[in-house]
Amino acid sequence: MTTVRTLDVHDAASCCVPIAQAGMSEEDAAANARLFKALADPHRVRVVNLLAVSGGSVCICDLTEPLSLSQPTVSFHMKKLVDAGLLDREQRGVWAYYSLRPDAVRRLGEVLRFEGGTS
Repeated sequence: MTTVRTLDVHDAASCCVPIAQAGMSEEDAAANARLFKALADPHRVRVVNLLAVSGGSVCICDLTEPLSLSQPTVSFHMKKLVDAGLLDREQRGVWAYYSLRPDAVRRLGEVLRFEGGTS
């Protein structure tokens, strides 16, 4: 079993600052935008949902039917989510298994947290 994960300075899920934080820099805004861009597609939102309710790793072969997409199209969306730092990918033989990164999900919640509410 091989876990494939690329970490770099563009890992949006690990570097984003909260939206409600004062003095957001251009770099912070760009990092947040990369994360939101990865989630801006309805299929990718459904992928995150399917993985969240699965409770573990899911084979890409098990995502094609619920998403009504071909395997290459699902792979394309999965790569976007992995690159954004939201998913881990594990190769098991010829199949790739994906899971949500708990730290990324927690960080996403922190990015969207608004302290004190809005007026």
